[in-house]
Amino acid sequence: MIQPLSIVWDFDPVLLSIGTFDIRYYGLMWALAILIGAWFFDNFCKREGLSQEVSGSIFIYGTLATILGARLGHCLFYDPVEYLSRPWTIITGFRDGGMASHGAAIGLLIGLWLFSRKNRLPYIWSLDRIMIAVGVGGAIVRMGNLFNSEIFGTATTLPWGFEFVRSAKWVHEFAPAAVHPTQIYEALCYLVTFGILCWLYYGRDMARRRPGVLFGIGLIGVFLTRFFIEFIKTEQEAFEVGWTLDMGQWLSIPFILLGFFMIWRGLSRPALTPAQFPAQSRQAAHPTPKKRKK
Repeated sequence: MIQPLSIVWDFDPVLLSIGTFDIRYYGLMWALAILIGAWFFDNFCKREGLSQEVSGSIFIYGTLATILGARLGHCLFYDPVEYLSRPWTIITGFRDGGMASHGAAIGLLIGLWLFSRKNRLPYIWSLDRIMIAVGVGGAIVRMGNLFNSEIFGTATTLPWGFEFVRSAKWVHEFAPAAVHPTQIYEALCYLVTFGILCWLYYGRDMARRRPGVLFGIGLIGVFLTRFFIEFIKTEQEAFEVGWTLDMGQWLSIPFILLGFFMIWRGLSRPALTPAQFPAQSRQAAHPTPKKRKK
């Protein structure tokens, strides 16, 4: 009998071990996603005439809010009984893994609100621009899941199916069948969202002309993708078995609805002109000509 083609994924998730401390690719992917997000915000600030202090503060607010939100989201959404009965493991069990993208999104929304208040910027200014960083950052984090051989899909006979030989879940439930590499599916969709948002921001100046639209498109690109791909994912927790929609899908629905609302809101209002841009952006769009030296 001819076996279907598949990819044997035998990737060591540990980059380096120092005693009992492991440096894993997954953690590096999170760090890379945060650094790239900070670079994009620095670019936005320079492009729109904002100070270096504004660019620096987003790194602090965004990083702390994202990491804390991702960790608390996993603890409360996917294993609340365990972590509420032993709350200290929220911190002590950090090295064992457990980060939720929906928790990261909620944390980031809170962090951006605090950032916007501190820097006296419209909240929607921060939301529109963060989605560009989220698009590429989400793709990078999903590659970290791939390196960890986790959050994969159901069995498939497609030629790009993966055999996650380092995963106990795959060995016990699927071997020798290949499964969907849903981490790659999500990463590719996030990169498409990232490309669209970059084109709208840099090519169409959409963030300044129609505030809220980029935020809405980003939410739909990330969470609608997540919603549909969840149908071919395996359950992350035992309590999800038998559910029509899993936890990731239920948590995605509010973000999807908010995304459609923000697009409708942004497109239903007249587009702003350069004279109506915030003071800093207006100055960047129409810089004052330099005086000639006599």
